[in-house]
Amino acid sequence: MVEACELSALDARRQITDGTLTSEKLVQSCLRRIDMHSETVGAWSFMDPELALLSAVKSDKAGNPGLLGGLPVGVKDIIDTSSMPTTYGSSIYGLNQPKKDAKCVQNVKEHGGIVLGKTVTTEFAWRNPGKTKNPNNPAHTPGGSSSGSAAGVADFQMPLAFGTQTAGSVIRPASYCGVVGFKPSIGTHNRTGVKELSNYLDTLGSFGRSVADVSFFDFTLRNESTPDLSIFDERAPNFGVMVPFRNDASEDVLNNLEAAGNRAERAGAKVLDIASSTGFERLADMQAVIMIGDAGKALAWEYEFHPERLIQFYKDSIATGQTISKNGLIDMKANADKARLEFAKLFEETDVILTLSSGDEAPEGLSFTGDPLFNRVWTLLGWPCVTIPFGQGPSGLPLGVQIIGPSGSDARTLAAASWLEQVLSAK
Repeated sequence: MVEACELSALDARRQITDGTLTSEKLVQSCLRRIDMHSETVGAWSFMDPELALLSAVKSDKAGNPGLLGGLPVGVKDIIDTSSMPTTYGSSIYGLNQPKKDAKCVQNVKEHGGIVLGKTVTTEFAWRNPGKTKNPNNPAHTPGGSSSGSAAGVADFQMPLAFGTQTAGSVIRPASYCGVVGFKPSIGTHNRTGVKELSNYLDTLGSFGRSVADVSFFDFTLRNESTPDLSIFDERAPNFGVMVPFRNDASEDVLNNLEAAGNRAERAGAKVLDIASSTGFERLADMQAVIMIGDAGKALAWEYEFHPERLIQFYKDSIATGQTISKNGLIDMKANADKARLEFAKLFEETDVILTLSSGDEAPEGLSFTGDPLFNRVWTLLGWPCVTIPFGQGPSGLPLGVQIIGPSGSDARTLAAASWLEQVLSAK
């Protein structure tokens, strides 16, 4: 028998709507799962089970609970919540209690969703990992910075969760944990109440166990209709396989990507190779400089007043970021804006790009969350990115492949990802 916590978001919603499941029973099931795996996974930085259950009961009693009616959602702990502490993963903010919900949390509540708790984040959504372990093997990292959100969804502790991405903090942990991660086009969601790391790069994303789930969640938060994911049923999408930094990827993930492309081609898709270039790959350096320059400003208060609580990486990086002139940073962002327009030509002959989600399976150990190299360029370009689980690495851990579309084509990108998800999951 399938436990309620194991249901996809859409299946749970359907059962709540038709009366075969209640939000209270769903939340109870999630809480039991969390309690069972609190030590082995450690996805949560704060939980208030009583509040979650009260919210679920209230949802069940509501005549029209909303599109997210009764669904529990994990909230990354760099996102403000008025009813729960928000620490940003830092001891500096151990007692921080926001007075207002972040805009995205407001949206969840307005649509009837249940804030289940705060998920573990690396400190300031950057480095310095928290306690979370990979649910597939607790000796391995879950990835970061959205560690708890990815691990919790993978371990059936909740069906949906928020993440954020400045370099690779949604796509990489989703791939490492074996779930679907979605980073929409940059600027899609209001980030009011989300701790800033880079005002140019930060993007609010989400985790689920299917493309349909993250599509439903993301577009509900936009107050838009869920996109039609069947648009490629009549004509399979065209995939352009592009692998920047190929020499830095493991043979296993490269072979896995090739296998995904072959499966897509056999299912009727047109698959063509797109060559990377040194000029394109240099965009990763641009992303890194913009990120560190913005972080020098975003974390200036912490650096000035609480340097003793910052790890050396932060002190060094913030100091370096503050040496980048304001005009220099403006010029670099202007060049990034130009790159977003210039490289849009990659989609002239293809619907979406198919590439690596990460360069490896989840590394062993918990002190390092993995390398965001294979995400940096796509984040800089601001394009919608989806990772779907496919394959296993040499240690038996999940791998993923990433689908990327042109800016603003989120619905079409999700539809292509859904098509590929079905092809890759077919027996």
